[in-house]
Amino acid sequence: MARLLIVDDDVITRMLLNRAMQRDGHQVTEACTGEESLKLAQKEEQDIILLDAQMPGMDGFTCCANLKASMREKCPPVIMITGLADQSSVDRAFAVGAIDYATKPIHLSILRHRVHQVLRERELMQQLATINQQLASTNRELQYLTRVDSLTQVANRRSLEETLIREWARLMRAQKPLGVILCDIDFFKRYNDLYGHPAGDYCLKQVSRLLQLSILRPVDFVARYGGEEFAILLPETDINGTMNVASRIHTNIRNAAIPHANSQAADIVTLSVGVTCSIPQATISNGDLFKIADQALYSAKAKGRNQTAVLSL
Repeated sequence: MARLLIVDDDVITRMLLNRAMQRDGHQVTEACTGEESLKLAQKEEQDIILLDAQMPGMDGFTCCANLKASMREKCPPVIMITGLADQSSVDRAFAVGAIDYATKPIHLSILRHRVHQVLRERELMQQLATINQQLASTNRELQYLTRVDSLTQVANRRSLEETLIREWARLMRAQKPLGVILCDIDFFKRYNDLYGHPAGDYCLKQVSRLLQLSILRPVDFVARYGGEEFAILLPETDINGTMNVASRIHTNIRNAAIPHANSQAADIVTLSVGVTCSIPQATISNGDLFKIADQALYSAKAKGRNQTAVLSL
C-alpha cells in the first residue's frame, strides 16, 4: 500500500482518482489547491503525488517546482495530469521536476499502470539506496580491518607506514619535529613459555592499552610494529616531549604490575624503549629515523632492558 496525494481543483476528478487508487489498495489524501498540497506534502509523508497542471491560483507547474525546491531529495515523485497535450506543456512538466505525465480525459487503466511503475521504480531506488548504504558500511569496516591489528586493536604496521609518510611530508613543510618511540616487551618469549600463548595475547592487549593511555593528544599514534614490538609517532614533539611520553610508558607499565616470573629484568612485565626525534629534511628519510629508533631500542636492551635509550639522527 502506498500513500498518494491527489491535487486537483475539480471535485469530480478527485473522486474518480480517489476511487481508482483506493481500489488498488492505496491510502489517499486530497488537496484542491497547490497551496494546500504544499502544506500536506510537508506535513504527511507521501509516496507519490498526482498533480493537476491547470488550477486557479498556484498552477501545477509552479506547485511542482515549489515542492522540489522546498523538499529537495525528500520530495515524492510527481505525475502531472494535464489537459494540455502540446509538447511544450509536456516539456514544462518535466522541466519543473515531474517524473511522468498523463493527459485529460484521464484513462484510469493507463494512469494506474503509470502509478504502479513509478512506485515500483521508487521501491527499487530505495532498495538500491539501502544496498549502497550497506556496501558503504561494509567498505568502512573493511578499511578499518586492513589498518587495525586484530589482536590489540591498535593500528597495524600498514597503517603506521601510511601515517608516517603523511606526517613526514606534513612536518617537512612545517619544519616541525617528529618524535618516534619503539617499545619491546622484555623477555616475551619466556613469558609465553611460562604462562602460555593465550596469556601472552592478553599481555599484548594490556600493554597496547597502557601505551594508548600514555599518549595525550589525538594526533599521537600507537601501532603494533610486529610481534611484541610497538611504535609510537609523536608529531610536533621535540626530544624532551618524546622522553616525557617514554617516562609515562614506564610508569604505567610498572603500575600495572603484570606478573612475569620468568623475566631477567624484573618480576613484572617491563619494556625496553628506544627514542629519537628529528625535523624531517629532504636529505633524510623516515626510514632513517626508524633505523635510529631501532638502534636506540637495541641499546636499551644491551644495557639491561627495562629502560629508555636515546639516539639522535
